[in-house]
Amino acid sequence: MKRRTFLATGAMSLLGLTPWPSTLWGVESGRDAERMRVVVRGLDWLVRRQGSHGGWETSEGYPTALTALAGMAIAAEGSTLYQGRYRSELQGAVDYLLSRSRPNGLIGTPEQDDRYTYGHGFAMLFLSQMSGEESDEVTRRAIREALKRAVAFTGNAQTKYGGWGYVSAKDGSDFDEGSTTITQVQGLRGCQLAGLAVPKSIIDRAVMYIHRCSIREGAGGIQYNIYGGGDRAPISAAALASLYEAGGYDDPFAQKLLGYCDRKLSSLETEVTVGYWHYAHYYYSQVRYRQGGVVWEDYRNRLFARLISEVGPDGSWSNGYLGPVLTSAMNLSMLQLENATLPIYQR
Repeated sequence: MKRRTFLATGAMSLLGLTPWPSTLWGVESGRDAERMRVVVRGLDWLVRRQGSHGGWETSEGYPTALTALAGMAIAAEGSTLYQGRYRSELQGAVDYLLSRSRPNGLIGTPEQDDRYTYGHGFAMLFLSQMSGEESDEVTRRAIREALKRAVAFTGNAQTKYGGWGYVSAKDGSDFDEGSTTITQVQGLRGCQLAGLAVPKSIIDRAVMYIHRCSIREGAGGIQYNIYGGGDRAPISAAALASLYEAGGYDDPFAQKLLGYCDRKLSSLETEVTVGYWHYAHYYYSQVRYRQGGVVWEDYRNRLFARLISEVGPDGSWSNGYLGPVLTSAMNLSMLQLENATLPIYQR
């Protein structure tokens, strides 16, 4: 796995940071410098919350998911497992998740993660982005072996309809729904990009499940699951991001879904299901970034302005679902998309 990185210069070099190219948002007006300051303060806040064991464990629960998403936000800065300002924090996150890798392939502990497929999917995604960054052969092999088992677990946990629920098909009596399905698809895609074998049948069945969750008439978004639940903008944005990652830009289904997401999310003012605004735009921003050009630039300027206006005095974001660690990790990932350091987010 290769990263695209930018040459460090001046004060950024002294800090061990990767500076952003001068063509990015608002450099001439100083807005990009403000964004960098927000990112640095946010990342520093995030790493101060990391436990001595390498993970993020909060009163909100879901330590596996929080650790993986925090790791993704930190890795987006440009640090790797062998160099950079946050090298040791990334290594700690990797070690923490590897310690939670079970013989059956699950990454996580059901005792702490009652909806463990979320954490499992996000952990697959993060570890897959790190699998080519480890200079130590023993650890690199451990990451890849954990991912191989994780892919097998995900395949075995898939329901008869092709989706995933909060727990495995066996533990959940074959229940499935859209949001956890997306975490598995994105995690599997990350493993594919890292060169691991992912059975095509698993992905094909998952894509078919997403299609079956579509509301065919009217709005055209993705509903909670194949049985109904109403259209959900956050799930729709997540589904679209996963389809784009698979290269399905011209798929008529993806185009219809894009139209729905644009109507629901492009203004940035629509509050989509209380507490889920950041979740929705975490995925919608990935879609817009892949589109590039004026479409991305207009959305990016407004998105970044809102995120910067909402940051707290300590560098974190306290609004959103499941507490400040999750919201801050998602927001920091959005603010760093143009760093293009993580293969899963690259154009």
